Amino acid sequence: MKIFAEWLQLAEKSEVNDPTAMALASTDADGMPNIRMVLMRGHDQRGIAFYTNFESAKGAELLASPRAAACFHWKSLRKAVRFRGTVSAVTDAEADAYFESRPRGSRIGAWASKQSRPLESRFALEKEVARYAAKFGTGAIPRPPYWSGFRLTPLSIEFWSDGLFRLHDRERYERQAADAAWTVSRLYP
Repeated sequence: MKIFAEWLQLAEKSEVNDPTAMALASTDADGMPNIRMVLMRGHDQRGIAFYTNFESAKGAELLASPRAAACFHWKSLRKAVRFRGTVSAVTDAEADAYFESRPRGSRIGAWASKQSRPLESRFALEKEVARYAAKFGTGAIPRPPYWSGFRLTPLSIEFWSDGLFRLHDRERYERQAADAAWTVSRLYP
């Protein structure tokens, strides 16, 4: 995680777009993979955290099968990092703190959006946003009961650096459990 933090710090200086954007993969009830872009909103020795509506497709999939993979690709650095591991819900205190840090419009949007479900029209969404904006007025906006976060605890982390003539540098860190020691191996490109 120390190496990841160093690479992320480099990406924060060089990426034109959001350096915390990651592709997150889960599996649905039929075992089919599902991937989407999300924003990482925290990292430490325990892993990487992101937030979502638990009733969304990703929320339901991760609650039903708590394993995931994530990939960061920083084109400007010619580097990528892949994570594979288990997921668990963040604490209520972590979810509350992150929710409170979001812009007011994003907090209202969390109430208004029935994420991943069919939407009849853009107007229907805008109407829900207006309804919740009126409901909360200028007061506090509590975190919806279905909105929280996940932490991906890595069992495998792979660091990839672009190399000349496609002779890339790949280094994989693996462990059997979250409290186990890491083993390190180099991989052919």
